[in-house]
Amino acid sequence: MDDSAVRALRDQVNEYFVGKSSVVEDVLTCLLAGGHVLLEDVPGVGKTTLARTIARSTDCSFGRIQFTPDTLPTDVVGLYVYNMKTGDFDYKAGAIMHQMILADEINRTSPKTQACLLEAMAEGQVTVDGTVYELPRPFMVIATQNPVEFIGTYPLPEASKDRFMMKLSIGYPEASREIQMAANFIKGHTDNVIKPVCTASDILSLKEQVSAVHVSDKLLGYIQGIISSTRSESRFVMGASPRATISLVAASRAKAFLDGRDYVRPDDVKAVAVNVLHHRLTLTSSSKISGEDTDGILKSLILKEKIPME
Repeated sequence: MDDSAVRALRDQVNEYFVGKSSVVEDVLTCLLAGGHVLLEDVPGVGKTTLARTIARSTDCSFGRIQFTPDTLPTDVVGLYVYNMKTGDFDYKAGAIMHQMILADEINRTSPKTQACLLEAMAEGQVTVDGTVYELPRPFMVIATQNPVEFIGTYPLPEASKDRFMMKLSIGYPEASREIQMAANFIKGHTDNVIKPVCTASDILSLKEQVSAVHVSDKLLGYIQGIISSTRSESRFVMGASPRATISLVAASRAKAFLDGRDYVRPDDVKAVAVNVLHHRLTLTSSSKISGEDTDGILKSLILKEKIPME
């Protein structure tokens, strides 16, 4: 297993996105697993910087969609425009036609516009007036939303959140790291000067290697047991979906690959399970009133699940 491209990519992203190596690891896990990421955090913590840094480091085309209440689905997927010279309608590609998409403030746009991303995220294609257009590979959506402001927002429905492999929060950096960020800014050491350390073809090759990572039948049973426990947990309105099972398997394989192994261990599942599952689960009203925490419940369910003996 040649992990030189992985090391170079990880090192460069951490160099320009300072102080949040665990977040970088999770986003790279989703990238290699073929998933999408929802970043929920306050403004100014580097959500856009992270997406742009990964795109430039991998030499992937980058598209940024600033969602607002008047953003239309055609702004995202494109539309047909009448060509007066030829008398035909030509397809004008939307902002989605890039390999790395930053869907900024996705909860500020209407549900109709939010929904136009579903086909792209699930199937890697968009349909415009009955014609299917394949999206470039690799394809990844990094969506952001602000958890503080609620006026003029449209919360993502459960079906939309289920399309994201992980939901992450960046948080504020440590004091020493924040000082380092300021020093880098003074020196001009920003994401504007990033050079690629690998190519989009390298990412596709790495994804193929991830798909070859072995998951034993016992590990699959362990993963399904965790998923099943969320469905029988009375403090959740409903449990995790079968899509969550697939996402947990895919993320566990990518995590094992990033750690230099060609097989999945229970620790890989534990490392990604909370971030893969917590946004797919909703607490009951009584659980919210009593101050229950989704992550806390999830962690206890994972601890209770019997670890398989390989």
